[in-house]
Amino acid sequence: MECCTIQLGDRIVGESHPCYIIAEAGINHNGSVERARQLVDAAVECGADAVKFQMRHLDQCYPAGLLKEPNLAEWGFHHILGALKDADLSPGAFGSLKDYCSDKEIEFLCTPWDIPSLHHLDSIGVRFFKVSSADLVNLPLIDAIADTGKAMILSTGMATEKEIGRTVEHLKLRNAVFALLHCVSAYPAPFDSLNMRFIETLRKFNVPVGYSGHERGISIPVVARVLGASIIEKHITLDRTLPGPDHASSLEPVGFKKMVRDIRVAEIALGRPEKRICQIEQINRHVLRKSLLATRDIAIGERVTRDMICVAGPGKGITPQRMDELLNVTVQRRICKDDYFVEGDLEPDPNIEFDRTRLVRKWGLKARFHDMAAMLDLKPDFIEMHLSEHDIDNAIPQSDWYPETDLFVHAPEFFRHRLLDLASDDHAHRAASADMIRRTADLAAGLAPRFRSLAGIVVHAGGMTMDEPSKERIRLMDRIINELHPLLAEYPMILPENLPPRPWYLGGQWFQNVMTQAEDMVLLSDTLRCRVTFDLSHAQLACTLAGTALSDFIDSVMPIAAHLHIADASGIDGEGLQIDEGIIDWDDTLKRLRNHLFTWLPEIWSGHLNGALGFRTALCRLIEHGGL
Repeated sequence: MECCTIQLGDRIVGESHPCYIIAEAGINHNGSVERARQLVDAAVECGADAVKFQMRHLDQCYPAGLLKEPNLAEWGFHHILGALKDADLSPGAFGSLKDYCSDKEIEFLCTPWDIPSLHHLDSIGVRFFKVSSADLVNLPLIDAIADTGKAMILSTGMATEKEIGRTVEHLKLRNAVFALLHCVSAYPAPFDSLNMRFIETLRKFNVPVGYSGHERGISIPVVARVLGASIIEKHITLDRTLPGPDHASSLEPVGFKKMVRDIRVAEIALGRPEKRICQIEQINRHVLRKSLLATRDIAIGERVTRDMICVAGPGKGITPQRMDELLNVTVQRRICKDDYFVEGDLEPDPNIEFDRTRLVRKWGLKARFHDMAAMLDLKPDFIEMHLSEHDIDNAIPQSDWYPETDLFVHAPEFFRHRLLDLASDDHAHRAASADMIRRTADLAAGLAPRFRSLAGIVVHAGGMTMDEPSKERIRLMDRIINELHPLLAEYPMILPENLPPRPWYLGGQWFQNVMTQAEDMVLLSDTLRCRVTFDLSHAQLACTLAGTALSDFIDSVMPIAAHLHIADASGIDGEGLQIDEGIIDWDDTLKRLRNHLFTWLPEIWSGHLNGALGFRTALCRLIEHGGL
């Protein structure tokens, strides 16, 4: 186990792991077991990892005389004692709540306020314990918890740094397993008292650190996560207006759910301590950046001078940062006015040649109209033409005939500033999406005579949502099947493609709800009697998210796959990576693929640039793994 982690139930908790979120029900049940169960349900619905209650024997916590006459204590004790009495639950109720949590698949957690309560909670199988801020200095209780051998989480509200340090030293001498939570024990806590940077100070103890919050609102736990908190505890209530000491500083389920959402978004956004260019940035680099272009025709053998160079977009060529490197270079190719200077003008093109005899299945390259000639220079068996809305709306460009090359066509992924979506809630948009596929198929038929044959039409069927995943996967799949059924009857060469779980579309935070798992593709194929396009990179991303094996995905989908897109992948959104630069086991993957017949192409992001360097590299690396 890595440094600064702790095992809490089934979870390893630490700064490099997902934040452990505790819904503190506390005494917000006001003595009602039914309301306590409703709090459990709310915690589950909100996405909490654990729901926490409090157990105390009042006669163990306070002297008998004080319980009989609360006015003998400090002001306010009478009020809190009354609330504690009203919220008392029987020992049996805690066992019942633990069983209820097990049924709901959420961790049952409880704070023992005295040693008899601890012993009871231990006897019913509570797997770790929470120590309240009030008991941070209660070493006898802490020793009793340590004697169970179970982990504990200690809140540090009301404690000085010296008191915290003394308890930490005591626990370390006992080799206890524990975490610390920064806490301000005011209900609610004013924002100017929170001193969130104390989280950084607590980290010096080299144990997991978290935050127990009593302030209003949902923003501060996100701040805590960003500062390194690996545990977040926040009070939950069904109604903030109920009587009791904690309701006013608690979150109702709607707010708690938003807090969990924002913490998870913050975790994603934190990322890693190195700069990584995401997929949409890669696209925007080419669209928005500038390149070096020729201001006039340049003959082979001429030396490049400053007056031959201008800067303009898009970012297809050499970056302007390298202008000085380009000066005085002797040109080795004929460059026309407005041509982009490319990497090969600075350095000789890497000698990346691949042995076509190792590619026994039909292979191809993706292209747009403007770069098809360059792709054909590599003599693929087919071209997969990726079409845009503009291509569909305009006349087919004039081009030569390609009797030795097959044609695949990839339908546009979005049009009219919206994604093509056969599962949309908007009936009109579903109809328009189906019409776009028909128009794609008609254009493909118009192109087909120029090629050896029209081999297939690749389609992204839709089923995505922005910001939140859909809970209606069956309905989305039914819509896709219903829309594809008449299309396939008219155009049987349509090949729906499996999709990534976190698409880059239009730079948004999208969720792909269907067409990501093997069972989706098999259902589609079995229902519509169609073949599919299988994207290995998309499949690996989906497997990573689901915690399943790519090998199982391959074995399920290959019997129905006619056409493959091949690239590496990483994480849940790193698609289209170069072969051997992601996490796919290519030796095992290619061995499984060789049991089937299909067409395929390398789909490396930006693989078409610099004389298709990325595509050529992918072909070479696949051959090194035994070829296809």
